[in-house]
Amino acid sequence: MNYKETTEFLFSQLPMFERQGKDGYKSGLENTLELDSIYGHPHKAFKTIHVAGTNGKGTVSHSLAALLQNNGYKVGLYTSPHLVDFRERIRINGECIPESYVVDFVEKGRERFEEMRPSFFELTTAMAFCYFRDQGVDFAVIEVGLGGRLDCTNIITPELCVITNISFDHTQFLGNTLSSIAKEKAGIIKRGVPVVIGETYTETRRVFEQVADEMDAPIVFAENKREVTDADDNINGEIDYFTTHYGKIKSRMAGSYQKKNANTILTAYSVLVNLGIASADRDIVADAMYNVAQMTGLRGRWQTVGTKPLVVCDTGHNVAAWLYLDPQIRAVKCKNRHIVFGMVGDKDIETVAEMLPKEAKYYFTQADSHRAIKSEDVKAIGERNNLNGDAYSTVAEAYKAALQNAGEDDFIFVGGSSYVVADFLSNCF
Repeated sequence: MNYKETTEFLFSQLPMFERQGKDGYKSGLENTLELDSIYGHPHKAFKTIHVAGTNGKGTVSHSLAALLQNNGYKVGLYTSPHLVDFRERIRINGECIPESYVVDFVEKGRERFEEMRPSFFELTTAMAFCYFRDQGVDFAVIEVGLGGRLDCTNIITPELCVITNISFDHTQFLGNTLSSIAKEKAGIIKRGVPVVIGETYTETRRVFEQVADEMDAPIVFAENKREVTDADDNINGEIDYFTTHYGKIKSRMAGSYQKKNANTILTAYSVLVNLGIASADRDIVADAMYNVAQMTGLRGRWQTVGTKPLVVCDTGHNVAAWLYLDPQIRAVKCKNRHIVFGMVGDKDIETVAEMLPKEAKYYFTQADSHRAIKSEDVKAIGERNNLNGDAYSTVAEAYKAALQNAGEDDFIFVGGSSYVVADFLSNCF
């Protein structure tokens, strides 16, 4: 097999939540443990940090990887989903796993995989752990795929657990109350392992405290620590953070929601410093926080991809994310707003549509995913909420129309779903 054939096998032959939704989701660790045994328990060859949460876990994972890299470690990073290339999911010091490794891993195990029928994520997790072991990483930052307790990454015993926040997402698997979702996320907490909680509600805080107490795990609430005391948007489109231990540091990751992420990141980093894993040197921290995207390949977080007109994409895909995205979009100084918008079927699109700015011109679309809501249906929902625009069957067509209609002083936003952003970055740039 070549690389294209290999990824087609991964995407089409294995159960895949991102493509199929609930039909591609497998709960339980049986396959994961079997694969782990077959490959000689690769996750035991390196230290790990485990990151869960409803929103922000990708940014937190990439940022912690950058911080560890600046401490001189060889750092693996496992995240999902990818935006353009499958290999984005598995990186070492920002470099994607080679195509040759992906092909070789699948070719050698294909007969076994066809017999076992692991899910896409189970197989990919095994591949990531094997690659990190084979390449001799010191640390790997591991992002949970879905939930926590039954996620196939949850066979590791990390040095630190991080849970960014809890909001309503994937309720068909995790429960329909914040406390039930928190209980699933808290399943990554390990005995004696410190855990940092980014944001809480009263009902979720109680859950985290109870589980941490049962597991004798030291717990730190980032909201209480306030490593970031203030934050301002500067004239260069960056964010100036005023911090407790590192003074003023800058970040090129724009977006108002990043201010909460930064507090979680620096609180987690302070725990690593206290554990003797990381240095408190300001220059190490400031450089990593400023260069996260360049060091780790992070994309799609209020990412500017064009000027004149200004073009920004963002992967925010649920109500909690849009609570930050909506005011951010409204705050952009421009003549006219053009929004390329689509979502997947298991998200609360009605609530998001109620939040969107009414004066914008909309380009309702759908990503290349079976989970995507049809563009005509997105348009109908938009019209019920006084959003005006046309439907386009592909993201590329929607963006082309927006670009044709936009003047140099206008603003184009592309988002609503990770898959919309993935199609946009794959087909328009």
